[in-house]
Amino acid sequence: MSSLTDLEEFSTTELKEWIEKEANISLIPVQTQAKKLLDETSQAINALTEVCESLVENSNKEIEKRNMKLYNRARALNKLANLFIDRLAKLSVPEQVTYDAVHKYNVESQKTILVTEVDIRNWFPRISPFFIMDRRKFLTVYDKTKQTFLNLNEFVSKDYVKTKSLQEFPQMIGDLQSLENKLTNLQVELENIKSERAPVEEKIAGLEQKAGELKTAGPIDQLNLVTSEIENLNNDLKNALRHFQKPFIKMQALATSGGGGGITPDELRMINLYLDKPFEALTIEEMGYPVLKRILEKLQVMLKNDKLKLKPDKARKAEQSVTEVLDKNLLFDLQEKSKTLSVKKEQLLTSAHMGEIKQNISLFEDQTEQLKTRKASIEAHETIKKREYQDLQSDINNRKRVIERNIAEALLKTIKII
Repeated sequence: MSSLTDLEEFSTTELKEWIEKEANISLIPVQTQAKKLLDETSQAINALTEVCESLVENSNKEIEKRNMKLYNRARALNKLANLFIDRLAKLSVPEQVTYDAVHKYNVESQKTILVTEVDIRNWFPRISPFFIMDRRKFLTVYDKTKQTFLNLNEFVSKDYVKTKSLQEFPQMIGDLQSLENKLTNLQVELENIKSERAPVEEKIAGLEQKAGELKTAGPIDQLNLVTSEIENLNNDLKNALRHFQKPFIKMQALATSGGGGGITPDELRMINLYLDKPFEALTIEEMGYPVLKRILEKLQVMLKNDKLKLKPDKARKAEQSVTEVLDKNLLFDLQEKSKTLSVKKEQLLTSAHMGEIKQNISLFEDQTEQLKTRKASIEAHETIKKREYQDLQSDINNRKRVIERNIAEALLKTIKII
C-alpha cells in the first residue's frame, strides 16, 4: 500500500479484505433496517391473511344460510378473500438479506398491492352495504399492510439501492481473481510453448548449417564453380553469335513456313539451340562444329540473295560474323573450352562422393522441412495463446477500472488495483 499520496494501492487479495471492512461500515445499518422492514412486511402479510381468513369464515356462514338477499354477495366476498389469501401466500420473504433478493421481493409485493387495490375498488362496492364490519376490519389491516410495503419500497428505491454496488464488490473481486489466476496459467503455457519452440529452432539452425557447409565445400563447391564458368561461357558465346540472332530467327521462319533455304529438321533444331543455349550446342557438336558451318554456309547464300530481307547494317554484320566463324575458326577455342567444362561437370555430377553429399543434403533439407512444419504449428499455437493473453489482460484492466470507479462512487475513496 502506498503512502506517498491519498491514493491507496491494493492487490486483489488485499482489496477483498479491505472492501469487506469498508463495506460493512455502510452495509450493517442498512442491512439492519432492511431486516426490520422485511420482518414488518412478514407480520403484515400474516395479519392480512388472518383477516382474509375471517372474511372467508363469515362469508361461508352466510352462504350456508341460503339467504338469497346475501347469497351472491357472500359468494363474491368468499371468492375475493380466497384470491387475496392465495396471492399473499406467493409473497415469500427472502431469508438472505441482499439487495437483489429484497429488490425482487419488493417488486413482487408492489405488483400484489396494485392488483389487490384494483380488486378492492371493483368488488367492494358490489358487496356493499353488507358485511360492513368485516370490510372495515379488512381495510384497516390492509391499509397498514399497504403502508408497510410502501415503506419497504421507499427504502429499497432510495436508500438500499445505494448499497447495491457494495454487495457486488466481493463477487466482482472474486471474478477478477479468477481471471488473474487464468492469466498466470496462460503465462506458464506461453513459457512452455517457448521452451518447446527453442530446441526446434536450434535443430533447424544446425541442419541448415550442415547443409550449407556441404553446399560450399568439396565437389559441390567445385560444381558451383564449373556451373558459374559455364554460365559465363554461355554469355560469351551469345555475345560472339549476337549478329546471328536476327538472321537465325528469319531462317527459322522461312524453314517453318516452307520458304526454302534447304534447312533440314536437324539443322533447325540446332539453330534453336544456338539461339538459346550456344554452350550446349557447341558441346554436342563434333569438334569444328560442322553442323553450324553448314547452317552458316546456307545463311551466306540467303544473305547474298537477300532472302531474309535484313536491314543493310544487320546483313553486313551477319556476313562479317559468318566469315569469322567459317574462315577464321572464331569459335574453336570456345568449343574446346565448352567440351572440357561439360566433361568436368558430368564427372562431378556422377561421382560417388557427389551422390553421397547430395543424399545427405536432401536428408538434411527433408528434416529441416519437417521441423519447420512443427515450428509453424508451435508458433500458430503460440499466436493464439498470446492473443488470448492480451484479450484477458485487457479484460482484467477494464474490470479493475470499473471496480475503482464504483468504489469511488460508493465509498468516496480513490484506490488503485495493482
